[in-house]
Amino acid sequence: MTIHEPDSLDFLLEQEATLKLRIEALEEEISELEAKCFPQLGSSKRESSSGTGTSSSGAAGPGTADAEEDWEEFQAPEWCVPIKTNVMTFEWEKLAAACQFDVISMDPPWQLATHAPTRGVAIGYQQLPDVCIEELPIPLLQQNGFIFIWVINNKYTKAFDLMKKWGYTYVDDVAWVKQTVNRRMAKGHGYYLQHAKETCLVGRKGNDPPGCRHSVASDVIFSERRGQSQKPEEIYQMIEELVPNGKYLEIFGRKNNLRDFWVTIGNEL
Repeated sequence: MTIHEPDSLDFLLEQEATLKLRIEALEEEISELEAKCFPQLGSSKRESSSGTGTSSSGAAGPGTADAEEDWEEFQAPEWCVPIKTNVMTFEWEKLAAACQFDVISMDPPWQLATHAPTRGVAIGYQQLPDVCIEELPIPLLQQNGFIFIWVINNKYTKAFDLMKKWGYTYVDDVAWVKQTVNRRMAKGHGYYLQHAKETCLVGRKGNDPPGCRHSVASDVIFSERRGQSQKPEEIYQMIEELVPNGKYLEIFGRKNNLRDFWVTIGNEL
């Protein structure tokens, strides 16, 4: 098939549209970085440089908003429990023996189909093949409680399969509608539609944990997109309202995810 045939032409036009959206997303990210790092530039310049106001979204392809973060000044919350380790070789059995968690939250570094299957297996993961995520011994860590799994569009089926494999029943989901610093919808690139949200699936295993409350928050979060792979503060608040004074675990966490009274495990802490 040559590029002059209709199918090839349609493919190239789709690729062109995708690249244009990506360029617009990068322009918005630059505008937001200017707003954070150089507030003296003034809002008028930021508005003029922000173009269409689109931005990158998606769990597996996060923006670079915190690339300029000065981690030398970073101080972890006083009561958080960060564990820097390779999640694929961590001794999960010892953690499970020490503590059973009421809520587990995870933002897996899902691997896109367009990337090589071996990418990310090393400790410096960016993306992990599905088989690696499947092997996490989640059933050891929780007998009763909830799991929150952030998912990208082409991994919904896989996420539901994981829930079933690990012993969970799907009970709800949370939609995070991303906003820019100017409170506009942070639309990003997508193959068919522009993506402006991320979804977190909620599963339940066994019985409700002690103190569990019902109907505590909305299933839609409107919140500004922040640092790389940084989820909105509201999702943590929602979990803590759902299970007050619970035992909370986050897997694949980063420094900007650390939170008081949470155990956070990841190799980028």
